[in-house]
Amino acid sequence: MTTKKEQRRIKIKFRIRKSVNGTAERPRLSVFRSNKQIYAQVINDLTGTTLVSASSLGLEKMAKIEQAQKVGTLLAEKAKAAGVEKVVFDRNGYLYHGRVKALADAAREGGLNF
Repeated sequence: MTTKKEQRRIKIKFRIRKSVNGTAERPRLSVFRSNKQIYAQVINDLTGTTLVSASSLGLEKMAKIEQAQKVGTLLAEKAKAAGVEKVVFDRNGYLYHGRVKALADAAREGGLNF
């Protein structure tokens, strides 16, 4: 059974996804955060493929904000190596605050444009 908080996030997620679509020129950068980890992937929605992904699973133990920053820089490096420079940011129903904002800022500093 889902909680009200999860239901609210899912409603916001679908509202965002109506307008945010990833193409070959501007793929979608999707963020998922759990209680312990954070995951990000760059997705081409036209073909349904994940171009690049990064997560905090292999990183050493540190503060969650620092984890998100590391994942953002790692994702930016991988995306630039894959030839992706412009993306559309999909916060996936989460507030643009805390870990999600830290990941986005680190990805911007790494060279991604959105």
